[in-house]
Amino acid sequence: MYGKAAHAGLEPWNGANAGIELAHQILTIAGMAALADSTDSPGTGGTTVTPTVLAGGTTLNTVPALARVGVDVRVPTLAAQSRVDTLMRALSPQVRGTRLEVNGGPNRPPMEAAMSAELFRLAQGLAAGLGLGALEQASVGGASDGNFTAGIGVATLDGLGAVGGGAHADHEHVIVAEMPGRAALLRALVASVLAP
Repeated sequence: MYGKAAHAGLEPWNGANAGIELAHQILTIAGMAALADSTDSPGTGGTTVTPTVLAGGTTLNTVPALARVGVDVRVPTLAAQSRVDTLMRALSPQVRGTRLEVNGGPNRPPMEAAMSAELFRLAQGLAAGLGLGALEQASVGGASDGNFTAGIGVATLDGLGAVGGGAHADHEHVIVAEMPGRAALLRALVASVLAP
């Protein structure tokens, strides 16, 4: 967001507050997930559009002339990815005297669940055979290297590693006792895929 600096106490009206513009845009961006998912299985979700890193302003007594937001987008399908990109590029300024610049865009294809359904069923069967219990599927729109292999048509599973919780939070953890079972599952899966 680009605005115009001015003294915040003496003549704020001579500025164009990029920070206020940023606030408007963050609210719009935060509502994009529902719009992007509206034509794929309504009510199932799957798309997340999350404003993350925010920055703006220079000094306490200056109307901010510059502000920015980073946005993390996770999508279940290429169609949803395209809709979010279109919505981002359609953003328009709300504060007089400001302007927007949208940089970036999709940096990897989504890992569509249907693409790897057969491989996942194989992993589920192997997990049951090893006595590991039900192997559950999760879809988070991912941002792993696995998205690249899935994007070129290679059946790909992600998240077969450590069991734990609290990703990126203060309570993030791994359950060490689960590691041998996960290693055995991975070994069995590789052996099954490579078997003639």
